[in-house]
Amino acid sequence: MIARNDLRKIARAKLRDAEILYKNRRYDSAIYLCGYAVEAILKARICRTLKWSGFPETRGEFQSYQSFRTHNLEVLLNLSGVREKILDEYSTEWTDVSKWSPEMRYHPIGTTRQSDVLEMIEGTKVLVKVL
Repeated sequence: MIARNDLRKIARAKLRDAEILYKNRRYDSAIYLCGYAVEAILKARICRTLKWSGFPETRGEFQSYQSFRTHNLEVLLNLSGVREKILDEYSTEWTDVSKWSPEMRYHPIGTTRQSDVLEMIEGTKVLVKVL
């Protein structure tokens, strides 16, 4: 299991890394790390909602929880128990970050625009704080 507090630390660390990459004009990697920050904070929120001390990590731990074994931010938001709140109060931020997918790692270098990364970082900051 990945401890809930560790997931929160991971989310904040990925966000800081994304900001450093952004400042160094490494936009493709920065936007990619923002998505993982949001994924980690959503998983921490799922743990809080379900009163779990940690999130499944290994294949064996996921055996009874296959629907939780995903990188899909929409699915994780649905599992978090705070979907309505996020969509009602933070729809702009959610719209910005929900464009992310792990397949972005295969996008050609240089395809991510600076403005897209800035929106993603700002949205990620808000969601990491409120989740």
